Amino acid sequence: MKSHETLFLTILLPLILFTNCQDSHQNQTESLSKIDLSRGDIILCSGEEFGEVTFSVSCKTSVKKTFDLAISLLHSFEYDEAEKAFVKVIDIDPDCAMAYWGVAMSIYHALWAPPGQEDLIKGAKVLEAAASIDKTEREQAYLDAIGLYYTDWQSTSAKTRASRMADKMEEIYQKYDDDAEAAILYALALNSTADPTDKNYTNQRKAGQILEALLPDHPNHPGIAHYIIHNYDNPALAEKALSTARTYAKIAPASAHAQHMPSHIFTRLGLWDESIRSNLNSTSAALCYAEQANFNAHWDEELHGMDYLAYAYLQQGDNQHASEQNSYLQTMEKVFPVNFKDAYALAAIPARMVLENKQWHQAAELQFPPIHFPWNDFPWQKSILHFTRSLGAVHIGNLDQAENEITILKSLQNALEASEQAYQANQVKIQLNTAEAWLLFARGDHENAISKMKLSADMEDNTTKHPVTPCEVIPARELLADLLAAAGHNAEALHAYEMDLQTHPGRFNGLYGAALSASKLGNKQKATVYFKELVNQVGSIESDRSEIQDAKSYLTKI
Repeated sequence: MKSHETLFLTILLPLILFTNCQDSHQNQTESLSKIDLSRGDIILCSGEEFGEVTFSVSCKTSVKKTFDLAISLLHSFEYDEAEKAFVKVIDIDPDCAMAYWGVAMSIYHALWAPPGQEDLIKGAKVLEAAASIDKTEREQAYLDAIGLYYTDWQSTSAKTRASRMADKMEEIYQKYDDDAEAAILYALALNSTADPTDKNYTNQRKAGQILEALLPDHPNHPGIAHYIIHNYDNPALAEKALSTARTYAKIAPASAHAQHMPSHIFTRLGLWDESIRSNLNSTSAALCYAEQANFNAHWDEELHGMDYLAYAYLQQGDNQHASEQNSYLQTMEKVFPVNFKDAYALAAIPARMVLENKQWHQAAELQFPPIHFPWNDFPWQKSILHFTRSLGAVHIGNLDQAENEITILKSLQNALEASEQAYQANQVKIQLNTAEAWLLFARGDHENAISKMKLSADMEDNTTKHPVTPCEVIPARELLADLLAAAGHNAEALHAYEMDLQTHPGRFNGLYGAALSASKLGNKQKATVYFKELVNQVGSIESDRSEIQDAKSYLTKI
């Protein structure tokens, strides 16, 4: 080649590469400008303590601290702030491909309700903007994995897309065996795709083993602790997560969700004092966050914590503090964001108050809190009101009203089935069978009533509890025990109470019911055990529950 041609190419090639690079960045910038990305100051209400995470990525060193903070926020489900942190990385380093992955992950709420159409479109656009960026093979694998959730979302169910993503995360986990984040995110994917009817907890056990193996080398990683709690949030495995539950809040003290999550395990084990402390901290942090974010509304994390608080107070016979949560709920005028968590707490807290206290007249007349809320968008949560009203109506002898409530429950179940919300439809079906069982009982058909109530209890036993709730508003097997006791079948009632207490330890009404049934059977030993446990559980609380006086009276006579 001639020397002048060599000189020409030496000058021209860099110019071509520079121009192509400029074009690529311009196209990327234009793509991002069309997406409504979350920007602004990252709200860290109680400081920057969200745990210790180090995620190796091929981005500028100047964004490493912000990227690691974003990952920490993501692992504690502080999704809004995580997105802002990832976008901050993109604004500083547009070629940081994993920041785009982080935005898409922040939109995909693995263990919550699937994102809606607007968010799915947004996530797909973000990933499209990342497509032209140079990245490592590992980073491309991560982007491919989350990309599977946003691919064909118009025609493929969220469940199928999540399963495809989980399969890809398994490949990454197996290929990059030195990548702790791959293992942690694969464990999350296993949990999010677990079969809710699998009482062997296959996915949860597998995920738990992966996370437990990582914990000694990463004791302050928020994702490991968080996901251990989620995977072991069931009657069979809860004890395995107790030590982790007691440390997670310390790992990420700045997260309202991290403050709340330990109470899932405390609730499973009947540790009411610890559950209350956990959720008092969580609701306080949630209030702080909502104030700094200028929501001018109550944040969903606050309501979520309130439901767990009210439930724990009720199990201690502490109607005063439970009523305070309910009264406060009644004053709310606006919640943000409007979602399944808000809906559940708004429906469940008032229902728990009347059902746990067996205030049947109030139950029959129960209304939703006086807040403008799109209840028709949340059939499962709406069913809680009509289930409560049906039980109330049956117990006060208003059988026509009970029938009307049952009709509404059927329509809500049909709506959920039509929208392919199988889990929620099953939950309403359990409520429906229960309401029908009690109506049959009220009409004197005890045999069929007991049979249908047993069906409800079996259905519920075979279904995993949704993490949005500390407990069904009333466990079906406890209601079976109540029905058996009302029919005079005290031995069967005692057995049903004891079965339910194995999966719902420390339930106030379960302990009282078991003690009363044992007493009627002349089984002083068991009656004493259950009455003592009830009295000890209430402790020094000044409870107005008559059951406590019954227990103390029995114990003074033995």
